[in-house]
Amino acid sequence: MAAWRIAVTSADGVLVNQHFGHAEFFYIIDIDRDGSFTVAEKRKTAPWCVPGVQEKDAEPGGSGIADSIKDCAAVLTARIGPPARKKLELAGLSVFETPAVIADAVKKLAVYYGKTRRTETKP
Repeated sequence: MAAWRIAVTSADGVLVNQHFGHAEFFYIIDIDRDGSFTVAEKRKTAPWCVPGVQEKDAEPGGSGIADSIKDCAAVLTARIGPPARKKLELAGLSVFETPAVIADAVKKLAVYYGKTRRTETKP
């Protein structure tokens, strides 16, 4: 079992290179304590930003994007606006803006989590 599960916004599965609000899917990544990782899935989602609308909130009766990645401890993204960041943080997800190579960002996150947290994988 992985130590942590994260969601990454990426257009190609190699770089953290998408704005959170434009992402149509997340790469769901399971990270081990040593920094090794596997891509568990490519999860489809409705983008936060809708053309002609400043920000999108959850549909009535649902909790939107935060609910779709509730099994994750964190989100890695190239950019994210304050309303989306707040919604994710209120749902208990850590948010990291880090336009980088996914493998490098994941290793740094594993070191950070290894120093600051116990195992974070959610049931």
